[in-house]
Amino acid sequence: MRIHHLNCTTMCPPGGRLMDGRKGFAGPAALTCHCLLVEGANGLILIDTGFGLQDVLHPRPRLAPMFLKALCRPRLVEEATAIRQIQRLGFKPEDVRDIVLTHLDFDHAGGLDDFPHARVHLLADELRHAQAQETPLDRRRFRPQQWMSQPQWVTYPTGGTSDRWFGFECVRDLQGLPPEILLVPLVGHTLGHAGVAIQAEDGWLLHAGDAYFYHGEMDLDRYRCTPGLRFYQKLMQKDGELRWYNLRRLRELVQRHGRDVTVFCAHDSLEFELLEEREKAPAESPLRSFLAPATESTLRV
Repeated sequence: MRIHHLNCTTMCPPGGRLMDGRKGFAGPAALTCHCLLVEGANGLILIDTGFGLQDVLHPRPRLAPMFLKALCRPRLVEEATAIRQIQRLGFKPEDVRDIVLTHLDFDHAGGLDDFPHARVHLLADELRHAQAQETPLDRRRFRPQQWMSQPQWVTYPTGGTSDRWFGFECVRDLQGLPPEILLVPLVGHTLGHAGVAIQAEDGWLLHAGDAYFYHGEMDLDRYRCTPGLRFYQKLMQKDGELRWYNLRRLRELVQRHGRDVTVFCAHDSLEFELLEEREKAPAESPLRSFLAPATESTLRV
């Protein structure tokens, strides 16, 4: 399976390096919406969608002012949407047969209505809580305007499975998808949040969604996170205890299996740039060696 790394809209919150940690970067921060496009035998599979065409054309009322104008400030341009990037790769929108979501936050699910024919796979708890709209924050983060027309939900239980993936509970045999793609519950940021694991030719990829936000959180020598992202994670978490529990487990995964699994999150621009370059680099390139941990206690990406 060929895997493409797509940034489906850059978010530019205030704070500069206090938010994204980029040295010498003046002005607003730059956070990616890191999505994956998988070329499967039976069609394309999209992992998260980022923002969509309708978000670009009609940002209000699809996006809450709290995020549109204050906290996230997405740079909404049509060419950054998943549908336009997929077309530039030479595919048609209807070639996307399946979409797998880490969760239903506005910056991960905005492109759903660009692919109305696709089945959407996610944890059942995520859909249930997003539809319930129980709190003011839920009503701002989960935007039914982005997915009310989506009729092809395929949901899976969060717990109770006996399947394991490197010690994590997982959902295998996603309906109609190749066995190399798994849902890995990583609850905390939302109550139905999941990672998506993909077995590539050179090892596993784990798209950890918003289980963490900054590459320093996976640094096994010294945990670090920028003040801005530390604040944002605390603001957005639905269960802080579970979020920290799963963060520790991800760090253990990197420590024990860093040679076999590349872990990355949705919004870290450095991780995205390195993985995008790795996609373009030949297997023997120095960049690929840089991304693989030199030892089990060293994280490079």
